[in-house]
Amino acid sequence: MEGEKTTLGTLVALLRQARRRIGRRDLVEAALVAFAFLLYFLVRGSVIDRPHDAFQNALDVIDAQRWLGIFWEPDMQEWIIDNRFLVQASNYVYFWLHFPLIVVFGLVLYFFDRRKYTFLRDAFLASGAISLIIYGLYPVAPPRLLPELAVEFNEVLDADLQAFVDTMNVHLGYGYQAQSMRPFVNPYAAMPSLHFGWDFLLGIGIIWAFRRYPFIWPFGVVLPATQILAIAVTGNHYFLDAFAGMGVALLGLAIAVALQRWAYAPLGRLVRRLPWVAGSEEEEAGPSPV
Repeated sequence: MEGEKTTLGTLVALLRQARRRIGRRDLVEAALVAFAFLLYFLVRGSVIDRPHDAFQNALDVIDAQRWLGIFWEPDMQEWIIDNRFLVQASNYVYFWLHFPLIVVFGLVLYFFDRRKYTFLRDAFLASGAISLIIYGLYPVAPPRLLPELAVEFNEVLDADLQAFVDTMNVHLGYGYQAQSMRPFVNPYAAMPSLHFGWDFLLGIGIIWAFRRYPFIWPFGVVLPATQILAIAVTGNHYFLDAFAGMGVALLGLAIAVALQRWAYAPLGRLVRRLPWVAGSEEEEAGPSPV
């Protein structure tokens, strides 16, 4: 009995310690992430039942690129498909130098520079929200799905479109088509490419945060440059997707600037007037919520 009381007392002490370490800012960040995931799954659920729309929109994107003279994706994939090193390098850039890197960089800024973290967080969330609207209105199938969808809809594709390969699934052993990944991936979210747009934002963030460290900040230039190649040769995006991704990223930056200049000061004053906030300000340590 005494042992159980000791264990229970230790658990309570740990919970109290965690409560002291977790402030309102941490809870707000967790709520924002949860809300973003909720929006994503709502949009995903409304899009996955529209494969024909996604297929036809993809063909429209290809026609636009052909008209512009920039439909290079089939040739680029053909150039590297027999070079296992280049294929695997592209796969790793696409998969690992995106969301995992964003999470790591975000945690570093969160604990060491809240001002920059807040600004870049707003840019990421705003560009993500804009992209979700576009995904819902204009689903686009990625190149890697074109052969499969053509069979489903009895369409005859040009030879270069029929030859697209899902390099991640074939050569890396896992991919977004894997059964374990499907609940977390919108298969028709090619336009815009947040893989490029968010790596573009990440590159800006790295240059901004590490501009005094010449051995680190150049990575902020290399990252989006390699990602735009990776999204094309892996069969996951078109070049127009990348341009659209950059566009929503720049809109996200503009929204982040607007929030910093005109929204957060009055919002902070409003929040501080709330009785449960004013009464507990002395408990809160560290940076302000925004």
